[in-house]
Amino acid sequence: MIFRRWRNKLFFSVFIRLFIGIIFIYIYCEYIIYYVTQIQCGWPMLTNGPGEGIQPLYAMVLADPHLLGSRNGHWFDKWRREWQMHRSFQTALTLHRPEVVFVLGDLFDEGKWCPEKEFNEYVERFHSLFKVPDGTAMYAIVGNHDIGFHYRITPHLAKRFESKLNAPPVRLASVRDNHFVLINSMAMEGDGCNLCSRAVSEIDRISDILKCSSGSTLCKGKTKLKKYSRPIIMQHYPLYRESDIICTEPDAAPLPERNNLFEERWDCLSKESTEYLVESLHPRAAFGGHTHHSCVVRHSFVPTSDHKIEFVEYTVPSFSWRNRLDPKYYLLTVVPEEVKVSKCGMPREWTMQVTAILMGLALLVYLRQHCIAANRIYNYKQL
Repeated sequence: MIFRRWRNKLFFSVFIRLFIGIIFIYIYCEYIIYYVTQIQCGWPMLTNGPGEGIQPLYAMVLADPHLLGSRNGHWFDKWRREWQMHRSFQTALTLHRPEVVFVLGDLFDEGKWCPEKEFNEYVERFHSLFKVPDGTAMYAIVGNHDIGFHYRITPHLAKRFESKLNAPPVRLASVRDNHFVLINSMAMEGDGCNLCSRAVSEIDRISDILKCSSGSTLCKGKTKLKKYSRPIIMQHYPLYRESDIICTEPDAAPLPERNNLFEERWDCLSKESTEYLVESLHPRAAFGGHTHHSCVVRHSFVPTSDHKIEFVEYTVPSFSWRNRLDPKYYLLTVVPEEVKVSKCGMPREWTMQVTAILMGLALLVYLRQHCIAANRIYNYKQL
């Protein structure tokens, strides 16, 4: 009778410790590990400080979340990837508190196929997973998976993304004298279609505003910005480059994929559209996605009618574990004279799995030692 009571008490004690241990492992691997990983990244420091009376703008940039729809992928894969992106994004908001968030296209994996009802559900799910607090602005930029490549875009597909996500073909967003030009990359085909004509017309209008604001003699209109600074391009495609062979970051495209030649208007903007954007806008930085890999390119253009234009282009890796094993996002510290960038990593999936296994083994060892110690105490009392 005494042994049975002791055994039941020991079983209950082990069960409680096992239950608490499993709950802790779950909370650590599904919540805490995101904070442990992402807290290692912070806002980049400006070279010479922000300057007197200037408050830096803190912006977060991510690309290619590719939320799954009803066609591709298993339901568990869909649930798992969306949970990971949700936790990473909300952790980033809690740790870094960005003022502006840019999502560089391919919000949806199947936006180009899905019917109206499913698209509306898509939009609701995106806003739920990537919910931002009051006071934080979010700009969604369209990608080819959202409405299709240029040859497949219909007026309906373009209009519904534009209306639901407040994403016109081209948009000028100014925050504390920092100017961002948000561009629909598929509208830069250059074939005179209605979507392309709208985009070119708006770029020409923005270009004239920038010229007038900078005091250029080429100014034709009267609209000016409060304070001029060279704009930052935000779009889905990278600017024109022959391939990713020039990309040397650790998270660049792997070999031999890095050697594959890019197809203009498919893998990147065309050379003509790139030159048009650079000559029209004189950017000081450019950000794109689409390739799912990282790249930093230093551009130097010499237009026929102006001085040399130099800037850095950043290709942002995918935010989804479905597209790469080490998803990333960027943190930007921006003032009118400078743009500084930090690339932030998120937990690797194998890290979460190994952590769970090691913590599980440690829990089993602890429970075994607990049983041994309890058995010794029982035997000692019997003596």
